[in-house]
Amino acid sequence: MAVGEGTVLSEARGETERGQGAVETKAPRHAFGYRDYRLFWTARLCSTLAQSCMVVIIGWQVYDLARRTMDTRQASLQLGLIGLAQFLPLFSLVLVTGWVADRVDRRFVVRSTTGLLLLCTAALCGLTYTRHIALLPIFIIAMLLGVARAFSAPASSAIAPNLVPAEVLPSAIATNSIAGRIGVIVGPSMGGYLYAWAPAMPYLFSACLFAISLSCFLLLRPIERSAIDRSRNPWRQMVEGLAFVRHNRLVLGAISLDLFAVLLGGATAMLPVYARDILHVGPSGLGHLRAAPAVGAILTALWFTFRPLRNRVGIKMLAAVAVFGAGTVGFGLSRNLALSLVCLVVLGAADMLSVYVRQSLIQLFTPNEMRGRVGAVSSLFVSASNELGEAESGFLAALIGPVAAVVGGGIGSIIITMLWARWFPALRLAEKFDTKPG
Repeated sequence: MAVGEGTVLSEARGETERGQGAVETKAPRHAFGYRDYRLFWTARLCSTLAQSCMVVIIGWQVYDLARRTMDTRQASLQLGLIGLAQFLPLFSLVLVTGWVADRVDRRFVVRSTTGLLLLCTAALCGLTYTRHIALLPIFIIAMLLGVARAFSAPASSAIAPNLVPAEVLPSAIATNSIAGRIGVIVGPSMGGYLYAWAPAMPYLFSACLFAISLSCFLLLRPIERSAIDRSRNPWRQMVEGLAFVRHNRLVLGAISLDLFAVLLGGATAMLPVYARDILHVGPSGLGHLRAAPAVGAILTALWFTFRPLRNRVGIKMLAAVAVFGAGTVGFGLSRNLALSLVCLVVLGAADMLSVYVRQSLIQLFTPNEMRGRVGAVSSLFVSASNELGEAESGFLAALIGPVAAVVGGGIGSIIITMLWARWFPALRLAEKFDTKPG
């Protein structure tokens, strides 16, 4: 059965039953025409909104607590360590999480991980409300958040392609990205304002959103899955995801480009430093800085929802990563809030274009029975570029200062783009989403 065909048929049957005698039903042309995708989209929106609201406050609390006893560079190091604490679970569990996503009901996985996120958020809310918040419990909870994301990301990415037919998938990816970017736009600002009102409020707000997300996941109907050969060695099945990525130059190039470019250009990790000690805009200003990249991203995603890329997708992805690096350099050098916000909007738009192409290529050129394991590898690379990138930025800032770390990282992203264009010709030559590069 083709990707998403089971969902399409069930949607068509439902429409026919409601039509009282209708003979045939055309499959919807937009992802929102599918009931389970709407639930999935709502769950993702609420989850991303909650995580964005919560993460910005975690970063602020870590840096603020550290600055009470440390200088700027030592406190920046704590931001690096909090990123490392979230990355280590994803790194150590990558083979297991992908295998679980392909062997266990993916709905059960996302439900369980959303429940864990809800519990972690409630714990942070209680600690902040009772004024027992400290660096150690934040680091412990950050590791648990990393565990939840390690299992959630591959299962969630593997669910999405089965909710819509293949021809709707690129626009569904753009629409799904909009949910994520809306969350990233609204979440940080809400977190900053709620924290200014009452320190525990951002966590209470996030907990309510996680509860809504969990409810939507509970309403998802059974998803069509490929047959699993349970007689095969589990370890061999785990490493198949790594082998597939290693031998597929298109997928490897797309994933690794994002890894190294964002790993070096981790400007967002330094936003608490810029908000507190460089731009002097406080928690509410930090919310604006965190939201700015998502503003550019959501505008780009909205454009792709109605005007999907048609050709030269590979070269456009490479160009976008170079623009991302240039925007990072501009932000690092800026001392004006308005200019800093413009630079962040630009790098956010460029990052969205890169994500749009990368996710479409990976999903369309990966067999359904491999999507969980390949998704786990992709999640590891993406997380490495985010959490490990935050750690790298924090460590580098501790050595050479936050401004030099941001500017140097942006320049590094541009260099990586030029190298990948040469080392991965399959990526450069990728013309369309529905055909393999020649």
